[in-house]
Amino acid sequence: MSDQYTLPTDYIERAYAGVLGKIIGVYLGRPFEGWSYERIMQELGEIHYYVHEKRGVPLVVTDDDISGTFTFLRALADYNYDPELSAAQIGQSWLNYIIEGRTILWWGGMGNSTEHTAYLRLKQGIQAPRSGSIELNGQVVAEQIGAQIFIDGWAMVSPGNPAQAVRLAGEASRVSHDGEAVYAAQVIAAMEAQAFVESDIQKLLDTGLSFIPEDSLVYRMIQDIRGWHREESDWRKTREKIAEKYGYDTYGGNCHVIPNHALIIMALLYGEDDFQRSLMIVNTAGWDTDCNSANVGCLLGIKNGLRGIDAGPDWRGPVADRLYLPTADGGRAITDAVTETYHIVKAASALAGVAYQAPKGGARFHFSLPGSVQGFQLTEASGRAQLKNAEHPIQAGERCLEIAMQESGSDGQALQLTTATFVPVDALEMKGYSLLASPTLYSGQQVQAAVLADAGNSQVLQARLIIQVYNAQDQLSVIEGPQVELAAGEQETLEWLVPDTHGQPIAAIGLVLAGGQAGKLYLDYLTWQGTPEILLERPTEGGHAWQRAWVNGADQLEFRWSDSCRIMQNHGRGLISQGTREWSDYRVDAVLAAHMADAVGLAVRVQGLQRYYALLLTNDRYARLIKVLDGETVLAESRFDWELDRRYTFSLQVDGTSIKAFIDGQQLFDVQDRREPLLGGGVGLVCEVGRVECESVRVRP
Repeated sequence: MSDQYTLPTDYIERAYAGVLGKIIGVYLGRPFEGWSYERIMQELGEIHYYVHEKRGVPLVVTDDDISGTFTFLRALADYNYDPELSAAQIGQSWLNYIIEGRTILWWGGMGNSTEHTAYLRLKQGIQAPRSGSIELNGQVVAEQIGAQIFIDGWAMVSPGNPAQAVRLAGEASRVSHDGEAVYAAQVIAAMEAQAFVESDIQKLLDTGLSFIPEDSLVYRMIQDIRGWHREESDWRKTREKIAEKYGYDTYGGNCHVIPNHALIIMALLYGEDDFQRSLMIVNTAGWDTDCNSANVGCLLGIKNGLRGIDAGPDWRGPVADRLYLPTADGGRAITDAVTETYHIVKAASALAGVAYQAPKGGARFHFSLPGSVQGFQLTEASGRAQLKNAEHPIQAGERCLEIAMQESGSDGQALQLTTATFVPVDALEMKGYSLLASPTLYSGQQVQAAVLADAGNSQVLQARLIIQVYNAQDQLSVIEGPQVELAAGEQETLEWLVPDTHGQPIAAIGLVLAGGQAGKLYLDYLTWQGTPEILLERPTEGGHAWQRAWVNGADQLEFRWSDSCRIMQNHGRGLISQGTREWSDYRVDAVLAAHMADAVGLAVRVQGLQRYYALLLTNDRYARLIKVLDGETVLAESRFDWELDRRYTFSLQVDGTSIKAFIDGQQLFDVQDRREPLLGGGVGLVCEVGRVECESVRVRP
């Protein structure tokens, strides 16, 4: 067991700065990932700021560095924040959250992509750490960069406790890597953990080195670079020495850890403790730019806090806290830096034995961290309104979102302030890593938003809740909710039962502010709760965005037939899912027919590919209620002589630890699962080796 310790007083803000540094680093380096120093200098010059527009690509993108870092960390929550979390358990989380060929990893093939190789080992039943071992995969494959790029989360849950960070980082690294790759990851993890309480880079390097063998290549290389730094003031000349002694020509594979770790150390030493300069050096130096930039950004974010990030150009404004985490748990895909920070804080609190309390009663959007906007953006760009995080005008010590408006003249055009709840229009065709996601908000849920008007306002302000919903042309239509009028100093709470969107996903939520207003409005929080009331079937109006709401964990998923969808599975079990972990107690009914299948079924409380309950009809003519959690358990079973090509209505009702199962209205099972119950999650459809057709899925309280 790890020793309990006290979290630093400024821990939450430092963790937030670490998360921001991580994603800023990725977004900065991603547009020219893999370029050489020479090509960067020729085509882009020194990298002082985002270059996505020059490259004609979006800024906020899906990326393995981000997805892997914040997804694999969920193993802590899934295993009750056990400080002795093992590589085998983290490997099981890989199998739960990764959809083969589609999410998180570079799917480059066995022996070519280190992570793909390890995933295939895990899938074959080879547990971690053997799944990533040199013995099994060879040294070149095992010593690529992946362990290092996924490592930051283990440090951020271990503030001031590098020993814990190194242990967890070692377990996580060995799922897919071995040898020097693990040492490099552990150095970064130790430095980042210690950076919460130590500001000197040289001392942080000493801390990192103290956890790895002195005869390791990583140890010797870091000492070489420190020596070159003492002798040479120009980072470019040190980069040349790195390229000569530790470059890609020397260390094989597609993206070896040694050259890239060297550039991280160089940037930290030559960066003069400056966020922008350090990122400039590590990005201009080339090779795996987004990975290296992300590690440097995270470490400096932790070490120097939000002030360090804000000291240079506006890194945070264009990002607006936005990030995507596409996994088999689709309800966590559309997220933001504040939300992920508080997941980290909750884990760190549990590991340290410290009580955790979510801000503002657990509100989804609460803006509690300085500068945070949690994805909210103004759709009006005329300059007549500004959006920023501000101190709460009434509640001391709290923060909120401030919208400052100027009169717009005669046009009277309303302002819209929204944040994404599903895949945005400009991300529907995301290149590179796919953005698989479920909406976070559904019809039938209860939205609540607290707003207040500044005491100095001279006008009454009007504010209305809205949602933006995909239509038949896959564009956004606005549905308006309740409105309030606020005189100076007044505050109101808006409440809204989200109306039926007729199967179309809700893309965004926010406020519309009447045109011609002047003054300040504050959004204290916005949240929602409750069980959705939805019918998931082919919308009469058409469009394709509704199809994207299903997270596809099957071999094939098609929507072009008369059914709402068809699932085809060539080997083993496939699962498609929709919903979020906040769904707890509900009933779901699905009309399914198996054209040819070993099993067909309906799943509830889906938390990924390896965590759910399901009612199955199997080819041995049984009905089975199963629980999938680190293996499969049959909770109940009975004979059921079902037929292919016949439609059956599957029904599952979950309430606390109670699970009731029905076929065509006939109750088959009533089970209590009190041993490690799954208490929340979305719904899913199951197909084993064959084809299953779905007519409709209905979810209700």
